[in-house]
Amino acid sequence: MADQDQASEAQLEGQLAEGEDVALWTGLREAAVEAMRRAYAPYSHYPVGAAALVDDGRVVTGCNVENAGYGVTLCAECGLVSQLVVTGGGRLTHFVCVNADGAVIMPCGRCRQLLFEHGGRRLRVWTVSGLKGMDAVLPDAFGPEDLDEVVH
Repeated sequence: MADQDQASEAQLEGQLAEGEDVALWTGLREAAVEAMRRAYAPYSHYPVGAAALVDDGRVVTGCNVENAGYGVTLCAECGLVSQLVVTGGGRLTHFVCVNADGAVIMPCGRCRQLLFEHGGRRLRVWTVSGLKGMDAVLPDAFGPEDLDEVVH
């Protein structure tokens, strides 16, 4: 995994936004790996961990929790958002998720929507193709302001 770590860190160079550094992202990835180690994945054998930085400086994490009724399975991002809410809320500012090898992976479509709800368009995401804003990860996203247009 050391070679993979170096390759991943090299990928970040040149993509950092103002105020970001490689240490911020590698720290989040390490937190995601730690969460992944706690995943409950007896059916798929595909543990996933996620970590995010909150606008108040907290780091929240989550792991996938499978269920014999497959549709009831919780993705790592679901656990992360639950931890965000139960520990005081706030806005996600930086996010990463990893597989059992510690490699960065993409959140599924449903989870991208969850992340958008709690981080918005400016949420920074470490993707398989580098650092991107949530607006690039989930373009033309549906959010709370869309509901306001109909309700008001």
